[in-house]
Amino acid sequence: MRLESGATLDDDALAGLYHADGRVVRVNFVTSVDGAVELDGFSEGLSGVPDKRVFGLLRMLCDGLVVGAGTLRHEGYRAVRLNEERRAWRRAHGLAEYPTLVVVTGSLDLNPGQAAFADAPVRPIVITHGRAPADRREMISGVAEVLTVGDEAVDLTEALARLRERGLDHLLSEGGPQLFGSLAAADLVDDVCLTVSPLLTGPGAGRITAGPASPPKGMALRHVLESEGSLFLRYTRK
Repeated sequence: MRLESGATLDDDALAGLYHADGRVVRVNFVTSVDGAVELDGFSEGLSGVPDKRVFGLLRMLCDGLVVGAGTLRHEGYRAVRLNEERRAWRRAHGLAEYPTLVVVTGSLDLNPGQAAFADAPVRPIVITHGRAPADRREMISGVAEVLTVGDEAVDLTEALARLRERGLDHLLSEGGPQLFGSLAAADLVDDVCLTVSPLLTGPGAGRITAGPASPPKGMALRHVLESEGSLFLRYTRK
């Protein structure tokens, strides 16, 4: 992986480029050149080795990994685990050995047997609202802490405050598009990391954001990296 100048980057240099101070909500997505969020129904088809490298590094840097329930189910999320080298990096930088998985859901349509819960090294957190089904709440509470924020819909601003009470200051969201759109509509997105995959997929797939319309928000370009034809862009709140 290299900068526009041609300088190559090892993992320490890459971590330095993606470092974020203080409380931050970061979103990470991959897209095709023509804007598709998926290929053959999954984001995996757009990813390659360099994207997976950044993907893993961003997980290493965060306190909490935030994902919508639909994406958790559709993409078949497993437990959020890191290799020993990355766990050692976290220990050396004063972080918990693993980030905490945070799942946002209104319906609580979750399977407690999914590896993301059943094999989690840290007890996950599930964020829902007051009208979520009581039977599902009881079922998932066996494998995760359930936070109720909002009466009829999840209040994301309050959810972030509750997470930060638990020491989860650096939050990384991997989607899906509905969650990204909701975070943007609530003006909660501080940092966007975007991989542009060198593929034209044609029409059909959605965008990386979905949901209610919200006003445009200016972002500042922090860096551009390139590897194997993919571009890695980082934008932060102005």
